Amino acid sequence: MNHTTTDVDSHPSDGSEDRSALRVVEVRKSFGGGPPWHRKRVEVLRGASLEVRAGELVGLVGENGSGKSVLMQIIVGLLAKDDGEILRPERLGYCPQEPLLWEKLTVGEHFTLFGAAYRMSEEQMSDAAAELMEELQFGRYEHYRVDQLSGGTRQKLNLALSLMHRPQLLLLDEPYTGFDWETYLRFWEMAVSRRASGMAILVVSHILAERDRLDRIYELRDGRAS
Repeated sequence: MNHTTTDVDSHPSDGSEDRSALRVVEVRKSFGGGPPWHRKRVEVLRGASLEVRAGELVGLVGENGSGKSVLMQIIVGLLAKDDGEILRPERLGYCPQEPLLWEKLTVGEHFTLFGAAYRMSEEQMSDAAAELMEELQFGRYEHYRVDQLSGGTRQKLNLALSLMHRPQLLLLDEPYTGFDWETYLRFWEMAVSRRASGMAILVVSHILAERDRLDRIYELRDGRAS
């Protein structure tokens, strides 16, 4: 969904001279921890910077606990940054590592809910849902509740919901967790085709085996991306 906060600046992606869809500049984030008598700050991001341009498929790798998901949540607007600058377009797609789904709603009801949040018309909503369910091959589950779905099908729905409004920037946090091999390959086909249409895509993972599919890769280490 679209997240707009005072902590993230939006800019248009209108084919102007600046083709940057996402620019992260010197972002810092720390968290407090420990008992009250011995609290300390843990620096997770120490000046992370990266850029994704329109029509690019970029990877962000790093060890578990390196701060990849924290950076993604800051970009989306779910977490406030301590310092730095983020510029991104208004139309954003976010596929989190843990699906943001409601157990008692059906697959179809999720498309309706998210489509309304994206301010799509009923026709746009219906067309997008049908196209994505066919592309990811889970249309037979349209009337199933989420609590009746396998982990892999939940992740298909999670991915589809992030794509249904044709975002200018797509953020994917470990997007293929739970996919079988065929769906994993289809995911990359979808990513490459959408890059070709001009979408900017940032894929986050602790391991990226498909390096040849990516335009660039940033590594997050010691709180910095390089």
